[in-house]
Amino acid sequence: MTLVLLNPHAQGGRAAQRAPVLRAWLAEHAPGAQLAAPEALQDSIALLHSRPEGSRVVVVGGDGTLNCWLPALLSRRLTVGLVPMGSGNDSARAWGIYGLPWEHALTLALQGSAQGIDTGLASWSDLQGQTRDTPFLSSLTAGFDSAVGLRALNGPSWLRGLPRYLWATLHELIHLRHWDLTLHSDGHLKHQGASLFASSLNTPTFGSGMPAVPHAQLADGQLDALLAGSFGRLGALLMLPRLLVGRHLGDPRIACWLYRQLDIACAQGVPLAADGEYLGEARHVRIQCQADSLRVVRR
Repeated sequence: MTLVLLNPHAQGGRAAQRAPVLRAWLAEHAPGAQLAAPEALQDSIALLHSRPEGSRVVVVGGDGTLNCWLPALLSRRLTVGLVPMGSGNDSARAWGIYGLPWEHALTLALQGSAQGIDTGLASWSDLQGQTRDTPFLSSLTAGFDSAVGLRALNGPSWLRGLPRYLWATLHELIHLRHWDLTLHSDGHLKHQGASLFASSLNTPTFGSGMPAVPHAQLADGQLDALLAGSFGRLGALLMLPRLLVGRHLGDPRIACWLYRQLDIACAQGVPLAADGEYLGEARHVRIQCQADSLRVVRR
């Protein structure tokens, strides 16, 4: 029996309202599937760990949902189908299912063939020296974009998707900060100095559809680094419309390259976020590509 796992807290709690119609649809079209929507995160994770290794799970939620459940999905080697019901949905965009009617997305998630994709793993130490391992599907951000993500999470509930991130970006520009970062890429010194952000992507977009690395590939065995050097408020503001249309990579203050392992050091501590979920501040983070580590249903 395929597990269809709904995160009732996705979309600010609005996803929970879909449970009755999803249950009715499954009873008619997929009686071999079981819908579950636990309120507590630990109950959802326990359900995933109870699944047979290699079996299929349909996730109903967004990037934050996938990120919270990713350790269990990886450890059980589960095949993942997705019905996008999140705020960002950058994984859904990369998997080719964003914008599908939920009935079509659910049918595909239950019946579609699966392909292997890469994931990322961030091993980082916080300001107290405590170490953590955080896998991610779409992005690991360090610096300005993580601060934007935190502000977006705490932003007005009536704003959703890209408008919410734009609101957060404009407000973060008012308090523009830089971080003194040292980056080693695959063992070689790549950058040292004041930086607006240093992020890693496995999907072409982040922040609810911003085409940060339009050429990124899900299954090439590498991640894409995106580094922004020093920007003033006006320069950062003028860069925003270029980012929205994917024309930012021509700026000499921005660099982009492929890597398998990236080390970021910051003595003052730099804010981190994984798949849009704020993690905290880190003095050191090592990001590694986990090639072909997850099977997903994509178009």
